Amino acid sequence: MPSVMETTHFKTLQRFQADYSPSVLTQYESERTGMRVVVVDQEGPKVLGFFTLATEIHDDSGAPHTLEHLCFMGSKSYRFKGVLDKLATRAYSNTNAWTATDHTAYTLDTAGWEGFIQILPVYLEHVLLPTLTDAGCYTEVHHVDGTGHDAGVVYSEMQGVQNNQGELMDLRSRRLLYPEEVGFRYETGGMMEQLRILTADRIRKFHREMYQPKNLCLVIVGEVDHENLLHILDRFEESIIGDIPSPDAPFKRPWVESKQTPPLKKSIIETVEFPEEDESSGEIMVSYLGPNCNDVLQTAALNVLLIYLAGSSASVLENIIVEKEQIASAVYYSTDDRPDVVITFTLSSVATEKLSEVERRLHELLRETAAKSLDMDYMLECVRRQKRQLKLYAESSGSFFTESIIGDFLFGNRDGSTLRSLGSLKEYEELEGWTDNRWRDFLRKWISDASHISILGVPSAKLSRKIKSEEKARVAKQKKDLGVEGLKRLEEKLADAKAENDREIPKGLLEEFKVPSTDSIHFIHTTTARSGAARKLGRLDNKIQRIVDDDHSDLPLFIHFEHILTSFVHLSLVISTGSVPVSLRPLLSIYLENFFNTPITRDGKRIEFEQVVIELEKDTVGYTIESGSSISNPEVLRVKFQVELEKYETAIRWLKEMLWQSIFDETRLKATTTKLLADVPEEKRSGNSMAYAVDIMIHTAPDSIGRARSTLVKALYLKRIRRLLQTEPHTVISQLEEIRHSLCRFENFRILVVADLEKLPKPVSSWQPFTTDLDLTQPLKPMDTRLSRLSPAGKHPGKLSYIVPMPTIDSSFALSTARGPDSYSHPQVPALMVAIAYLDAVEGPLWSAVRGTGLAYGTSFTRSVDSGLIQFDVYRSPDAYKAFAASKKVVEGFVSGETAFDAPALEGAISTIVVGFANEQATMASAAERSFVRQVVRGLADDWNDRMLKKVREVGVEEIREVLRSVVLPVFIPGEADVVVTCAPIMEEGLVKGFQEAGFRPEVRSLAFFQDNYGLKADDDEADGEDGDGEEDGEEEDEEDDEEGDSEESVDGEEK
Repeated sequence: MPSVMETTHFKTLQRFQADYSPSVLTQYESERTGMRVVVVDQEGPKVLGFFTLATEIHDDSGAPHTLEHLCFMGSKSYRFKGVLDKLATRAYSNTNAWTATDHTAYTLDTAGWEGFIQILPVYLEHVLLPTLTDAGCYTEVHHVDGTGHDAGVVYSEMQGVQNNQGELMDLRSRRLLYPEEVGFRYETGGMMEQLRILTADRIRKFHREMYQPKNLCLVIVGEVDHENLLHILDRFEESIIGDIPSPDAPFKRPWVESKQTPPLKKSIIETVEFPEEDESSGEIMVSYLGPNCNDVLQTAALNVLLIYLAGSSASVLENIIVEKEQIASAVYYSTDDRPDVVITFTLSSVATEKLSEVERRLHELLRETAAKSLDMDYMLECVRRQKRQLKLYAESSGSFFTESIIGDFLFGNRDGSTLRSLGSLKEYEELEGWTDNRWRDFLRKWISDASHISILGVPSAKLSRKIKSEEKARVAKQKKDLGVEGLKRLEEKLADAKAENDREIPKGLLEEFKVPSTDSIHFIHTTTARSGAARKLGRLDNKIQRIVDDDHSDLPLFIHFEHILTSFVHLSLVISTGSVPVSLRPLLSIYLENFFNTPITRDGKRIEFEQVVIELEKDTVGYTIESGSSISNPEVLRVKFQVELEKYETAIRWLKEMLWQSIFDETRLKATTTKLLADVPEEKRSGNSMAYAVDIMIHTAPDSIGRARSTLVKALYLKRIRRLLQTEPHTVISQLEEIRHSLCRFENFRILVVADLEKLPKPVSSWQPFTTDLDLTQPLKPMDTRLSRLSPAGKHPGKLSYIVPMPTIDSSFALSTARGPDSYSHPQVPALMVAIAYLDAVEGPLWSAVRGTGLAYGTSFTRSVDSGLIQFDVYRSPDAYKAFAASKKVVEGFVSGETAFDAPALEGAISTIVVGFANEQATMASAAERSFVRQVVRGLADDWNDRMLKKVREVGVEEIREVLRSVVLPVFIPGEADVVVTCAPIMEEGLVKGFQEAGFRPEVRSLAFFQDNYGLKADDDEADGEDGDGEEDGEEEDEEDDEEGDSEESVDGEEK
């Protein structure tokens, strides 16, 4: 056969290596169809694909979003719903997709090249030649069910977000930024009223317009066989050439050849209401049109300027608005790459009555900043820090280049010249030479003197009630208009559509695709070394251990080293929390928030917190303090630094200073407490997060730091701390000192150092100064665990069920909890891993029963050996009980034997577990961290994954059936499971009835019912309403992370 490279239709446009990364980028273009391919060669076990189409539409129909779902329903050669995902699962792959305003991207996430290239042509056919049947559109997009309620996967998804604060504000901002002829104005996800009338023909028309190879770019990241890739793509093009629009036909390039955005002629301020019972605080969103996204220097300057303005507590806006004047809890910034970059500032948790005043103050500060000399030393550090961070991200993120490549495909020059700019960071070298005047001119042009759109987000209880009543009336009218016969016909129509969609996939079709070998999955292997108390885990004999031993240090400090090839040091101090008095554990919220934002004492002198932050940013690439959720233990604390190699000792010095030399300053503590409290109303607006918040309140004991730091504790406790800071600040300061004394002990410390140990000088002895004042004679304390901090309900679930109405949401979320294995050596763990992977598979049993029928956007199981619990989650459902009941029926079918296990799907479940192990070590740094988790956090052998995978492959059907009966099914059984449901108020009655009929005894409770003050009582003159003011809601700080972070694997609901 002739050489593939001689016969390919794909020409190489360019190949180059980034001078700040080992990655090599290669750009190809098909001379036959115009399809583009960009490959980023990168070592590691994962191969990532992002198949991107520029998608422009000038209405709110949601056609782009519906295609993102419908393309997975079958293709010309594979005319069966779910065949793509079933094949992908067997090939160590996950598929997903997202719809942005300007593009739609389909993702293929695979362990190893062999699986990736096997699935690639099948996937691309689904994208370019989908079936797009009437039945698929009916079930997946929108339909009215037999009860007269609206449903459909896309519809349910948009129902869950259309009326939330962020969506309402963003949409209004875009309506004002862009005229009707510009596509960025529109809601590509689809508005509910538009989705209800969207036709299959309109979707097909949009697909034919936009889904052409010449409008497609494949971004592939990983260890790629280029010759094999081009050969497969050539064959794929041959197979579709007769079914696509002629490659020679005229084609208008979306966005680039469309009407461009006119400049903003004037500034506009508008108020947008959002539904919320707690009317105490709102949000401000301010947007500007910035420089062209293809101007590398200008966009780099913009990134640096935004860091200078709002990148940390020492930056201009954060320091004044948040830290000093305390008129917002945070100032965030973001940019959206478009022909004119959109610059957005968001001020969160602003007192509602002060929204207009704070908006004016923001612009006043921006003008003041532009009018006087800038701090050029700090600006220079912002430039250098941004450059350092980009180098770190290029090394530590598998998809670092992806966003820029997609942006170049959408808006860049077709000759590849704009893509080439990814090859260096020289623009930052040029920015180091910018003068004060040039920076201020830039600030004035794009921000301080520029026209802008300001949106004031105002909470409205009245709107909340209005939405509820109008929706109730609309559905009632819909039922009346349809009548009994009409509803019956719709029920039959839905059943017919489901039957058509769910035609059984011939087993022979799946079996044609053999499960690939794991030989092409190149797992990352790190080398462990130990020092001090860590040696008690076992003596090691390797080159890196000898380097550590040669440091001639007898330091008893527990230090775990992981050797990888890296230009940075990732340093973590893990702190046990068991010695902190339980009554003081809610104060950890303030302790952590204040940790890096406080004055310190150095050489007898006070260093103010702004100077501390500036110096920290100068010496580090990143720093943080958080719970240990990221290392699978939410009951410990983790202080983490990322620094360049030569800054190793500097990072250790900073760690010591922040632990022992920080000053608990009354003014700073008031600012921190005010900021944390300001976030509470916003934190309590997310139904999913609050389901996990309630869950942690009922299933963990008061000594759990995840519980103590939860929103439902902060809502009460921190109000009283704020009062105490006014009347008795010394009391709070002494309590924080007690926390410091409890935490900062030798026996609580475990250290992780991830670095290139062959280049790191003094890996152990550099820690000598850190231990100067420590009592090194104390034995190391056992690591705290979630299992030891469960409440009685957590130890014995089965007595509790709650329905929690929330006016801020339009759908429902459910979380059910039962007992599970509590040891990694438990004999049922391998079978449980396979069972969950089988049930949760994309297009698997639960997907088909719940998502495929429009009952919920997604469901998933999570097993947490670290807490001894198993949980089942229903995410964004029009009726969480129906999704719950359908899922229970699926499990019962397998337990009874009524439903047979599918052999190819069982192979796919095992492949999913392999992918899970690969995901843990997608990069060098993550592989090193997971090694620490296995050996230190969980006390497992370093080869535990290999041994567990062997056991998983040996699991039989009867073992799976038994684990479903004894472990999984109880999560649906009254008396064995606890259930928490958050829902829109309109859904309360139906959910109560459903769970009652299932045998549960649900109580309807508000979020305020679950709040806890940890014994810190209110003053006599404190307002009675303070304990339960409102149903505040939002991203829970640790609740969800704490629970999900514990598990060895959990399959997330997909975006598609």
